[in-house]
Amino acid sequence: MSSGRQRVRVVMMGCSKNRVDSEHLLMQLSAAGYDISPEEEELENAGVDILIINTCGFILDAKEESVQAVLEAVDAKKNGVISRLYVMGCLSQRYRDELPAEIPEVDGWYGAYSIDPLLKDLAVKKEPALETRRWLTTPGHYAYLKISEGCDRQCSYCAIPGIRGRHTSVPEEKLLDEAAALADSGVKELIVIAQDTTFYGLDLYGQRRLGRLLTKLSDIPEIEWIRLLYSYPASFPRDVLEIMASSPKMCRYLDIPLQHSADPVLKAMRRSIDARGTRELVENIRKAVPGIALRTTMMVGHPGEGDKEFDDLLSFVKEYRFERLGAFAYSEEEGTWGAQNLKDSVPEAVKQERLDELMELQAAISLNYNESRIGSVERVIVDSCHPEEGTFTGRTSKESPEVDGEVTVVCRGKMPVQGSFTDVRITGADEYDLTGEIL
Repeated sequence: MSSGRQRVRVVMMGCSKNRVDSEHLLMQLSAAGYDISPEEEELENAGVDILIINTCGFILDAKEESVQAVLEAVDAKKNGVISRLYVMGCLSQRYRDELPAEIPEVDGWYGAYSIDPLLKDLAVKKEPALETRRWLTTPGHYAYLKISEGCDRQCSYCAIPGIRGRHTSVPEEKLLDEAAALADSGVKELIVIAQDTTFYGLDLYGQRRLGRLLTKLSDIPEIEWIRLLYSYPASFPRDVLEIMASSPKMCRYLDIPLQHSADPVLKAMRRSIDARGTRELVENIRKAVPGIALRTTMMVGHPGEGDKEFDDLLSFVKEYRFERLGAFAYSEEEGTWGAQNLKDSVPEAVKQERLDELMELQAAISLNYNESRIGSVERVIVDSCHPEEGTFTGRTSKESPEVDGEVTVVCRGKMPVQGSFTDVRITGADEYDLTGEIL
């Protein structure tokens, strides 16, 4: 166990799955007697002894951001701002042989699979009773629940299977225990995540059990909203749609990265679903869950995407009018199937032009969708209060934190409590955010 009250900070980079890993680590450190320094404090004035960076190594921009964060931390160590520096996560997992030689000032490098080696080097005895407990870094009323690790898919562009390994589900009883503990601490919204949430349970139980898990999570009394992210489109489980349509706790919201709509590109991407299947899936989802908000991700510039295929993608987006859509340009990642077997044939300038055109189209679609909500009354969860301005910000069930827009609400009476729910009339909109007033 730690002998002193040293102060530690964990810097979280990349996705919400990294955040969950960091929160498990922070709980073990707190139990061992470490003081936890929140990320928003200025490092120079926070009295941090130990800095841990949980890196992202997915795509070029994320890798560069992680490396820059490590180099800045090295400078902080040289200047005496911190005493020790440790690096974990996807970047150090992916480049575990190169990084220690290139940045020797780091005191320890750790992978993405387990926090145990880092705890051992910090002389922390892991507490098994805290395995399903977390030190929340989100606002206390919502939390992410990571239901599995790794991925068995072999998409051409994705390095995750090589970094995180095969799909491994967390046993159902551990997830329910973790979710119950989060609910006891005040969490009201659970956001279910994984590399592929639809695969949950297949490795442990011989069948997909995402629907069963969502039903059991709905039985936790204190949980009021359950949101589902990162769902793979191929062989999407039908029972999940039935639960989403019937359960009052399930947000009518689904994050499902489709990536493209043209057969040649989907085949080159190795997505296990064709253009017809993609269209049928979107239509079935909207039919099964009326009023659902769909968030998707698209990729431009993948090998095999010519002008015809890009025009197909634009037509697809125009036709299906996704409420939320993000996009990025293909970048060749070493170690992936695409890097080894496909030529990165689309010029970077063309990729950027296509990305800009797609996002301009989506901005108009998003604006139209948000404007259609003006005058409606929607239930909003309060994320933050600004009494000096007479406003608070929140989200409806159709907005996920961190990636979607917010609702800024004028409050002329008593300010609601953070984490509470209130009915709001939508009064204004742009392509990202909404404004409203309490009834």
